[in-house]
Amino acid sequence: MRLPSLKFLKTFQVAAARMSFKAAAEELFITPSAVSHQIKALEEQLGVPLFERGPHSLTLTEAGRHYLQHLDMMFTRLETVTEQLRIRYSRGVVRLHLPPFFATELLLPKLPALLEAQPDTDIHINTALAPLQTHPSDADVSIAVNAMPESGLDCHKLFSQAFVPACAPTLLMRSPINAVADLNRHTLIVHEARRDAWERWAHAIGARLQPKKIVRFDTMHAAAQAAEHGVGIALVSSRLGNERFAQGSLVRLFDTELETGESYFLLLRREDALRPDVHALTQWLLKEFRVDEDEEESGPLLRAAGRRSA
Repeated sequence: MRLPSLKFLKTFQVAAARMSFKAAAEELFITPSAVSHQIKALEEQLGVPLFERGPHSLTLTEAGRHYLQHLDMMFTRLETVTEQLRIRYSRGVVRLHLPPFFATELLLPKLPALLEAQPDTDIHINTALAPLQTHPSDADVSIAVNAMPESGLDCHKLFSQAFVPACAPTLLMRSPINAVADLNRHTLIVHEARRDAWERWAHAIGARLQPKKIVRFDTMHAAAQAAEHGVGIALVSSRLGNERFAQGSLVRLFDTELETGESYFLLLRREDALRPDVHALTQWLLKEFRVDEDEEESGPLLRAAGRRSA
């Protein structure tokens, strides 16, 4: 049997993932007509329809869904083997996946030091739009939130997640905040993924908030930037916001932190942990970002010195 063209298979995979010939064409840098012709040629060679085409809709047939599952695994495996080939016979490549806010707040300021520590290794960084909760198949090392231990994975806890009210120093100059009730005179900044965070923080201290206004953002990075620009007061990750606190672009307002019960974990497959470049990156990440339990317990008490109590 003559196997289908790898190009046609990739076109089908992208079109099936996007459920749009137009979107697939944009990603593959070809025309929608070319996408349609390639998929039609693939269907003719296979002898089965892969899509059901409606006037304004596109859906996979049962055969198409089944085929897509196997193609996803095949392309993931092909990418992994290709990277391993480069790793063995060329420059080392380590693929690191992590949440966007972790990347911008913690990794980016230390990235020059990481590159200097691993001069012979290329690092491919992927920032997932949604918080990772498992180790992606196309990653060598990943940072995930609330990861569950999985068979074949090494799982290292980095630190617990907690949030604290913070705002720009300029906002305090315009309107000082000395008590929780003063928050009601201000705009509260809300991260869409944690709509109830302010209510939970207020409930923990037995308070009720009735803010002047609420502004919502779809990313934690945008919420923190809005707070820096004096838009209002945000609940910022006490660990991921350390750089902004140290630089003075944000000021912690109260000692009380919202403990979410979540934690950040470093994940990697055990067979990958044996690779020298992956091992080196793992050890560097653990050295830079892991907080032991004793430090986590004493940290809030040390940071509370000289600040107002909620």
